[in-house]
Amino acid sequence: MWGNIAIAFLLAFIVAFMATPYTIKIAEKVGAVDVPKDKRRMHKKAMPRFGGPAVILGFLVSVIYLLIVMSIEGSINLFDYNNYGKKLVGFLLGIIVLSIICALDDIKTIKPKFKLIGQLIAAIIVVSFGIRIDDITLPFFNIPELGEIVQAIITIIWIVGITNAINLIDGLDGLSSGITAISSISLLIIFILNGSPYIAVVLITALAGALVGFLPFNFSPAKTFIGDTGSNFLGFATSIISILGVAKTYTAVVIVLPVIVLGLPIFDTIWAIIRRLIKGKSIKAVFKADKGHLHHRVVKLGFSQKQAVLILYGMSASLGLFAIILFDSGIWKALSFLLMVIVAISLGYKNFIRTKGTNERFECVECKYIYNPKFGNEKAGVKPGTPFDDLPDDWVCPVCGEGKDMFEIHE
Repeated sequence: MWGNIAIAFLLAFIVAFMATPYTIKIAEKVGAVDVPKDKRRMHKKAMPRFGGPAVILGFLVSVIYLLIVMSIEGSINLFDYNNYGKKLVGFLLGIIVLSIICALDDIKTIKPKFKLIGQLIAAIIVVSFGIRIDDITLPFFNIPELGEIVQAIITIIWIVGITNAINLIDGLDGLSSGITAISSISLLIIFILNGSPYIAVVLITALAGALVGFLPFNFSPAKTFIGDTGSNFLGFATSIISILGVAKTYTAVVIVLPVIVLGLPIFDTIWAIIRRLIKGKSIKAVFKADKGHLHHRVVKLGFSQKQAVLILYGMSASLGLFAIILFDSGIWKALSFLLMVIVAISLGYKNFIRTKGTNERFECVECKYIYNPKFGNEKAGVKPGTPFDDLPDDWVCPVCGEGKDMFEIHE
C-alpha cells in the first residue's frame, strides 16, 4: 500500500508542478486573468487565474496510472460488487462538466446561478453512477433505512455544499489550495486508520500531491491563481472522495470526521449565507460577494496576507488533528487537544497585539522596497515614527506604485 501511496503523491506532484507554468501562458492567451476591479479583492495587479487545469491534470494522470498498474497486478478490482469502475466514470464525467462551466467563468465570467446549475448537473451525474451517502447509524437512535431518493438528495447537497465552501474561501494567495491539501492529508490518515476502501486512499493521495505541486506557484506572492476551475474541482473532488472513504463504516463518528476536517470552509460558507441573508433580506443576496469572509476578518485584525494564510493553515491543521485524535483516541483526548490549541492561540494573539508595529518593517513584494516606521519616508510625505497601519489607505509604494496590500512584514 505504501508504495502506491508514494507513487500517487509524487506522480501528481510532478505533473502539477510541471504543468502549472504552461497554464500561466495559456491564461494570458485566452484571457483568464483576474483584474482587481473592486476593494473586495486582496490583490492589486492582474493575475492569471487558470491554475486549476494543472491540478486536475496531475490528479487524473496519477489516478489513471495507479489504477492501471493496480488492476494489472490484481490489487484492485474495479468491476466487482462495489462497482468502482462505474463510480469513477461518473466522477470523471462530473469533473468534465464542472470544469467546462468553470473554465468559461475564468475566461468570460458567468453569473453565479449558471455555476450553481453546473455544480448540480455534475453532482447529479455522480449520484446517477452510484456514488451516494447510504444509511447512517447513530448510537441510541433507530434511524429508518434511507430511500434512494433521500440518499440522492443528501449526497447532492453534500457535494454542492462542499464545492461552494472551498470556492468561497479562495480569497488569498494559496488559501484554498493549502487548506484543501491539509484537509486531504488529514483525510488520508483517517482513511488508513479506518481501513477505508483502497480506491479512496489513492484518490485522496493524488489530490494532496497535485496541490503540493501547485502551491509553489500559488503561495504568497502568487504567480497564478487556481481560479474557479480549480477551486470548484477541489471541493467537488474532496466531497466525493470523503463519501468513498467512509463507505465501509457509516457510524456516527466516521460520518462526522470529514465535516470536522473541512470545518473551516464549511463554517465560513454557512456564516456567509446567514450574513448575506440578514444584510440583503433576500435569496438573491446570497449570491452577492462581500468582504466578510474569515480571511478578510483575519487581515483586518492587523495580520499580513501571508500571516493570515498561515494562521488559517494552522486552524485547518488543528481541526484535522482533532478529527484524527477523536477517531483514534476518543472524545476526551480530542477535547484536551482542542483546549491546548485555544490557549496557544490566545497567548499568541495577545503577544502579537503587544508587539504589533513596534519594530516591524514592511517589504513591497513587487520591488522589495522596505518601509521602516522608525524613519518613515519624508520624500513621500511620511514623517518618522509613522506606523505602517497609520498610513492612508491610498498610500502607495514610493518606488513602484503598488498599494499597501502588496506589502508584507519583512523578516
